[in-house]
Amino acid sequence: MSSLVDGQQLLTRLLHSPRARAVRVIVERTQGSAPRDAGTWMAVVEGSDELIGTIGGGHLEFDAIAHANALLAGTASEWQRRYALGPSLGQCCGGVVHVRFELHNTDTRDALRAQLAVEQRSRMPVALFGGGHVGQAIARALAPLPISLHWIDSREGIFADANALGLADWPANVVVEHAEPIQDAVQDLAPRSHVLIMSFSHAEDLDILIACLLRRRALDDLRFIGLIGSKTKWATFQHRLLARGFTEAECSHVTCPIGLSGIHGKEPEVIAALVAAQLLGLRRLD
Repeated sequence: MSSLVDGQQLLTRLLHSPRARAVRVIVERTQGSAPRDAGTWMAVVEGSDELIGTIGGGHLEFDAIAHANALLAGTASEWQRRYALGPSLGQCCGGVVHVRFELHNTDTRDALRAQLAVEQRSRMPVALFGGGHVGQAIARALAPLPISLHWIDSREGIFADANALGLADWPANVVVEHAEPIQDAVQDLAPRSHVLIMSFSHAEDLDILIACLLRRRALDDLRFIGLIGSKTKWATFQHRLLARGFTEAECSHVTCPIGLSGIHGKEPEVIAALVAAQLLGLRRLD
């Protein structure tokens, strides 16, 4: 099963084949308790056992896949279905899911690509400064999530190989950039970005942080500024920021250390899990 993010690339790539056809199964709306929210989708590709995305698993998904295959085979004609998540489906959620089925082929490829691009722009924007061990772990953790990741480093060649991260290719929701000086990239970040700062040097970290605070002062459009490090590091940085004319109120918009509190561990993967959870919590509040 592909992640939804990788599925966007895979689905449009598959439809380049002259005879490729696929059915996209979209949750239109829900009532009561349901496994996934409206807008969630999966795709069933003709002649392929691979399922792109998920609408929640269980008998709901099993039946939807079967119906999508029947539509591809021409043995069904119903393009909207209502699923009550009760005993008849062997589920006890108690809610109702309304599903729409879309047939796609090379004729619909451009429209589908445009629609997926709109979905991509609606994702939570995250800017990650730093391609070191922790940055790589965070990128791996964020890549499958409903996040648009802008990953930046000042070192040449740091993003040469997606395989080094265990990725077949850079997913559609990950954009990598070499920027020197690195702080110049701050001006090009998407509005409402959530910024994570963890470059290879404290000097770069400070330069990036200053650029973020200046942008926040001018535009007030960065939703989160997170700096990796200890309380001691932050105390040192805050002293330097105050000396450069920033106020305590402005400094209060910086989160350091980053990640959910109460769980300890300095392994890159642990830090990545805590940061990903923190960002998902912020996404819920957006």
